[in-house]
Amino acid sequence: MKVLLIGGNRFLGHELALRLCAASHAVTLFNRGTLADSLGARVERLRGDRTGSDFERVLGGRRFDAVVDFAAFDGDDGRRAAALFQGQVGHYVAISTGQVYLVRQGCPRPAREADYDGPLMDEPQTEYDRGQWAYGVQKRALEDELQAAWDKRRFPATRLRIPMVNGERDHFRRIERYLWRMLDGGPILLPGGAARVTRHVYSGALVKSVLGLLGQQATFGRAYNLAQDETPTLRELLGTLGALVGAAPRFVEIEADAVRKAGLDPLVLSPFSGEWMSFVDPSLAKAELGFRHEPLASYLDKIVTSFLAHPRAEPPPGYETREAELRLAGV
Repeated sequence: MKVLLIGGNRFLGHELALRLCAASHAVTLFNRGTLADSLGARVERLRGDRTGSDFERVLGGRRFDAVVDFAAFDGDDGRRAAALFQGQVGHYVAISTGQVYLVRQGCPRPAREADYDGPLMDEPQTEYDRGQWAYGVQKRALEDELQAAWDKRRFPATRLRIPMVNGERDHFRRIERYLWRMLDGGPILLPGGAARVTRHVYSGALVKSVLGLLGQQATFGRAYNLAQDETPTLRELLGTLGALVGAAPRFVEIEADAVRKAGLDPLVLSPFSGEWMSFVDPSLAKAELGFRHEPLASYLDKIVTSFLAHPRAEPPPGYETREAELRLAGV
């Protein structure tokens, strides 16, 4: 199978490329080439910016059995991909987000695929909320263009909606931010509280699912949520991480505004505390795709084992303000 991967070469795309190469598929990468990868001569590399003319110039006329697009973010990206790959690709898979539900009025928790349709919330007033809202709205525009291309021309697209992704190669180092704080023995600030319910997805489970659905015609014109089964509170999730590194984490619950007033960013020091965290139901993917997610404790153990086996010398983002956090926590 000839597979094109667009973007995502730091994390999910890299993991998928490794799995495809191991299965002897022919892999082509299209990205800007600003970051190195460890794939060597096993892949073909095409360089360009998908937001400009490079997209059509470099990829025009190329045929692929499948395309997995990690870098499609808005309606224009969807229109251009459907036009470029019409008749040139056997299956186009767009990585979308559970945030398409969060911009719905009265978004249910958990959100199912049937909850997509309906009126959208008004544009928020604050800069951060406005940015998050725009991301969800733009991803909906991407999905709507792909759905229209399927309805009108039978463009073979599948949309995968995912929540927060955890994995060994997470370049945002979100879990690492908690692990560093656990290992230094100080308390961990939890803006918004420890009772927030979470439901994430493991990169390995996502990659395995993508591999399994490539070429499945029954998924054309469809959207699927992918997520883990477990729904722990943030306290429970971090408690599991603490046990895996032999630490007994202490938590200090605090209002996000108090963190901001201290000159700190709540989501930099606690990335799982955000209100814009999608909470999706994977039941449809389990029923129609045979999707099965690795247990939470199992995949967290893999992430922690990798962290301990290959420690990075430089601290994760936000750790440089750790002393200010501890003062805020009363230490």
